[in-house]
Amino acid sequence: MILLRTALLLTLLLVPGTPGQRRKKPPQPLVPIDKIQPQVNFNPHQFSGTWLLVAVASKCSHLLESSHRSEATLMQVAVSSPGLAVNTFRKLDGICWQIKQKYGPTKLEGRYHLQGRRKRSSGVEVVVGETDYHQYAILYYQRDQQFSIKLYDYFIFPLVARSFPVSDDVLSRYEQRVTDAALSEDFTFYFPTYGFCDSSHDFQILDVYVAL
Repeated sequence: MILLRTALLLTLLLVPGTPGQRRKKPPQPLVPIDKIQPQVNFNPHQFSGTWLLVAVASKCSHLLESSHRSEATLMQVAVSSPGLAVNTFRKLDGICWQIKQKYGPTKLEGRYHLQGRRKRSSGVEVVVGETDYHQYAILYYQRDQQFSIKLYDYFIFPLVARSFPVSDDVLSRYEQRVTDAALSEDFTFYFPTYGFCDSSHDFQILDVYVAL
């Protein structure tokens, strides 16, 4: 009986949250996106327009496995008070899809929240890290522990053919931000700048807007 009581006491002392355990739980580390400062004096009206996806840096397993199937992707941004209305156009198996989303505002200008479709979903955090509004934009995305950095080029119809849609200086800025986020070129994927679509039929529209 004495041995049994001793074993029970030792068990209680080792269980987290019991009086016998004096050690405090270590603080939770900040998620990567909380370390990213949004564009200074971000202006959503200037940011409105059409953007062409150039590159994505991410350790997403789906992207790692299917990056060779990447299609040209356009993002149309418009102010929709109090947030942003974002339409993404991309092809899937040769069919053009339009994905409609609403980026809700947060306490920080340049940071937005996209509510998940499921009630228990934490949604997606979006930060406009850097942009000059007329040439390039670097955006950060995080859903749970999935973290990505995207480089966009401002898109003007018709697109003038060029070997690469952004300057070397912009590309260097993006690569530095990827490095600062503890990613590398091994996890950076470049998207084609041809074969894009900017419209779709009603049955090809995916509306994932959720009011906040």
